[in-house]
Amino acid sequence: AEDSEIGPDPSLLLVDDDEIFLNRLARAMEKRGFLVSRAASVAEARVLLEGGAPAFAVVDLRLEDGNGLDVVDALREARADARIVVLTGYGAIATAVAAVKMGATDYLSKPADAEDITRALLSRGETLPPPPEAPALACIKPPPMKVSEP
Repeated sequence: AEDSEIGPDPSLLLVDDDEIFLNRLARAMEKRGFLVSRAASVAEARVLLEGGAPAFAVVDLRLEDGNGLDVVDALREARADARIVVLTGYGAIATAVAAVKMGATDYLSKPADAEDITRALLSRGETLPPPPEAPALACIKPPPMKVSEP
């Protein structure tokens, strides 16, 4: 199926300041056929991007030297068709929504495994409904309000 194919350019940039997670994810993604570059900071990611922008990226939003959104922005400028998945801990949904508005393809909450990440990177989105206009719980109807008489 076309949804699960990496395509002609398997380059993948992983950006996360958790070294153990970064190394484990890099090995898992290499096994899936990606050509992996790693960065543990915004600064390292910028240096790697100067050498050429990857087709895919997985970026943690919280990095020791700054915000992963800076990496998303730089990558989007360097390569408009890059597929970017942002990882967020702490349920930072507002930040994840901001990342998607800046050009990230998708976001996942940590801990995310290599299978979830691969699916998000390779998904073309045709089977997903469009995101709601209002973030968060826009699709949930509130219960009817009870009007109490004075």
